[in-house]
Amino acid sequence: MKIMDLIDKIIDLALEEDIATGDITTDSLIPETVSATATMTAKGDGVISGVSIVERVFRRFQEDMVFNVFFPDGSRVKKGDLIMTIVGSYPALLKAERTALNFFQRMSGIATETAKYVEALEGFRTELLDTRKTAPGMRMTDKMAVHDGGGMNHRMGLYDMVMIKDNHIRMAGGITKAVEEVRTHIPDGIKIEVETENLEQVREALATGCDIIMLDNMTTPMMAEAVKIIGGRAKTEASGNMTIPRLREVASTGVDYISVGALTHSVTALDISMKIIEHR
Repeated sequence: MKIMDLIDKIIDLALEEDIATGDITTDSLIPETVSATATMTAKGDGVISGVSIVERVFRRFQEDMVFNVFFPDGSRVKKGDLIMTIVGSYPALLKAERTALNFFQRMSGIATETAKYVEALEGFRTELLDTRKTAPGMRMTDKMAVHDGGGMNHRMGLYDMVMIKDNHIRMAGGITKAVEEVRTHIPDGIKIEVETENLEQVREALATGCDIIMLDNMTTPMMAEAVKIIGGRAKTEASGNMTIPRLREVASTGVDYISVGALTHSVTALDISMKIIEHR
């Protein structure tokens, strides 16, 4: 499925739960012929994400709305900055408002948090990865927001990359057997990542020729030793309890990636307000 087709499905669901059979308040009070301008303003400092989603939501109600965007996705804003203006019919602006803001505030919150982690890694070659710990149904927009904040997207789901974790290893009878079995079922080009918890597992995973070795919940000294053992023969991903104060310490071990679930599973939305002014 194409990305924008999936985005449209997400928007469809969001509007179905909010609008359903119609906005009974707006439809009762405001004629469609009344035009207005909406302003979206940052109520706090942060990084913007979701402009294209906002436009897509509003155009569901009026295709020819006019947008003037002053801070595109990935831009840093300060409290009080005017992010965009939208010109259209007053009822259309009202009906789209909450759904558009729900996307915009969440995505900008994710981008803002991601940017903090990226900033903490400045000076290191280690790259920041997201995870699958996203809001149900909103993975695509959550991961778009991580990208806008300067992070990298890890696998999108269970279908585009192999991730052999502890439960898989236990059921397969070991790392080597798990990797061998997976290789008989996947097409060329699909990467294989193996989760490891100690140096013995690191050595076994390395011997399989897998693409990425996850160093899960290891101490920093153990990670440093694991990176030495791997010696660039596979990519390395540090995972587990990756807080901002710990990032530079972990990056100093030489790991290629640090994955952080908190980018998307514990979102603090960026406060963005919308005001509507009727044209007279």
